[in-house]
Amino acid sequence: MKRRDFILVAGAAGVWPRAAFGQAATPVIGYLHPGSASERAHLVEAFRKGLAETGYVEGHNVAVEYVWANNDPQRFAELLAEFVRRRTAVIVTPIGTASALAVKRATSTIPVVFSIGTDAVKAGLIVSYSRPGGNLTGVGGMVSELGGKRVELLLELRPQARRIALLANPNNPLAVETSLKDIRDVVAAKGIELDVVHARDTREISTAFDTLMQKRIEGLIISPDPLVGSHRTQLALLSARHRIPTVYPLRDFAVAGGLVSYGPDDADRYRLVGVYAGRVLKGEKPADMPVQQPTKFQLVINLQTARTLGIAIPPTLLARADEVIE
Repeated sequence: MKRRDFILVAGAAGVWPRAAFGQAATPVIGYLHPGSASERAHLVEAFRKGLAETGYVEGHNVAVEYVWANNDPQRFAELLAEFVRRRTAVIVTPIGTASALAVKRATSTIPVVFSIGTDAVKAGLIVSYSRPGGNLTGVGGMVSELGGKRVELLLELRPQARRIALLANPNNPLAVETSLKDIRDVVAAKGIELDVVHARDTREISTAFDTLMQKRIEGLIISPDPLVGSHRTQLALLSARHRIPTVYPLRDFAVAGGLVSYGPDDADRYRLVGVYAGRVLKGEKPADMPVQQPTKFQLVINLQTARTLGIAIPPTLLARADEVIE
């Protein structure tokens, strides 16, 4: 990828680079997201907030180059290679298991601060959470690990449900495996049937809902995945159209029209990524920086969607919600 093409990609994403590589005396952070820029402004702001907590203010004493791969693995690898070639001070990237391998292969010297929704050790990113080793550190997930909790929430909404499903991206096997481990324990205890339906893109998501209707699925869990997350509006619309109560892994899904979400506070995770990027700029080595785990979790309920589905949210569930979208 040529330099001009790289700058155009960043500009097309809606965020023109504040400083071209090699033209700024301030350090440059390369911010690479595998998804799209849409509806992610609040997370970018959270990252900037964390960066500022360490004394780095974008446009003042640090430059940040934002690029978005738009769910294209090849494009992700190309943009990553460009950051490596230009030797940015730090690379920041939220990743899934597929992009984790690309990051691991791309560089063993440039510091990388990641956020990941599943086990970073099993994904091959780090040696251990306490001492990552190498050039990578960041914020772990506790996203995939909450599948059982999401089933319990679904059963509060539909106590009589006897057949539910997990919608998952088969290209992210670690997230699927982690989600299923927890989910199977709960459904076995409750005597509920579980189906797993796969989807990789818009077309397959639509087909998946046809399958769910054929199987008479009474409730749905969404497995965490960057690709699936980029289709959150489509998922919410299809769930409403087919009147399938669905529980999602992150707040963004509920904001996009999903019924209920439960997972770590993504804004706080991105803030922590910003803090770690700042600490690396100050000279700390990723190998010695423990991978952090989220400490804030959110239960979000979309009442408008509940009314559309004809579901009465139990008062006990409403009382526990961290956020209710009217």
